[in-house]
Amino acid sequence: MLGTTARTNARQQLRSQVRMKTSRRDFLKTGLALAATLSAARYTRAQAGATPAPASGPAARPVLAAVRDGSRTAMLERALAELGGIGAFVQPGQSVLIKPNIGWDVAPERGANTHPEIVGRLVVLCREAGAKSVSVFDHTCDQWQRCYATSGIEQAVKDAGGIVVSGDDHNLYRSVAIPRGVKLQSAEVHQLVLDSDVFINVPVLKHHSGSLMTGAMKNLMGVVWDRRFYHRNDLHQCIADFLTFKRPTLNIMDAFHPMVRNGPRGRAAEDVVPMNSLLACTDIVAIDAAATRFLGHEPSAVRHISLAAALGLGTMDLNAIDIRRLKLT
Repeated sequence: MLGTTARTNARQQLRSQVRMKTSRRDFLKTGLALAATLSAARYTRAQAGATPAPASGPAARPVLAAVRDGSRTAMLERALAELGGIGAFVQPGQSVLIKPNIGWDVAPERGANTHPEIVGRLVVLCREAGAKSVSVFDHTCDQWQRCYATSGIEQAVKDAGGIVVSGDDHNLYRSVAIPRGVKLQSAEVHQLVLDSDVFINVPVLKHHSGSLMTGAMKNLMGVVWDRRFYHRNDLHQCIADFLTFKRPTLNIMDAFHPMVRNGPRGRAAEDVVPMNSLLACTDIVAIDAAATRFLGHEPSAVRHISLAAALGLGTMDLNAIDIRRLKLT
């Protein structure tokens, strides 16, 4: 028979397992319900070859393509089609920078990094549009070579004909002034951000213990050398301040299986919830505002969204965004 201590430990272990299963089930229910903010009832089934309706009105609302229930690459291509196709952003002979989240030395199923299928396909599309070069980098949190390899992004980029560049070489950064910054008034920024003709931001959506959410805006911390400055000097304000200096040409958000807890690195595959979605928008504030709903928040709950909107860097009013909801299957 089990002794008293052994029985107590067994009961505690059982309770812990039940709590984990309940928590996981609740996350699944919550996540799927929140994904319905861009709800199935309001989605239209995407028509093959359909021409997107243009934004209208004297002051056209930002268009946000919200695609669900397809493969990652199919959703990417449909979202781009809704925004006019990759050719609306990449012209022949231009240099392109793709900035995914590659911050962590973890496998794709953990949801800590942008999925390599999205990054690889985007490289192919840019090259097919005539880009003279397509470069990919991130200033990672874990050791950069391991992050690039374990995430699967390095191999995907090389297979697609892109160029993988280090984000860990200080010589590749240049100091710039950020005159409109409140806290972040200067920074060392990677030369690819400064010199590329087209800047495509490809974050993964996930929980973050410090900023509540990692999305499009926070992903740009990976283009500066000293990320620690942000954490020491009002993280949210610094995130917003950087946008007064540089905003991407296009933002594409991987929301296939967002990490809903233990971010930004996560602890296990159980931290992600399948939502089978992808968002794309030129307005970086708008795409983050819409993405908050997937994690159970209002846009106003994420302070850097409110700060960026107040600085006139985009809209956080979901009613002021032309959300094109598309269901692939």
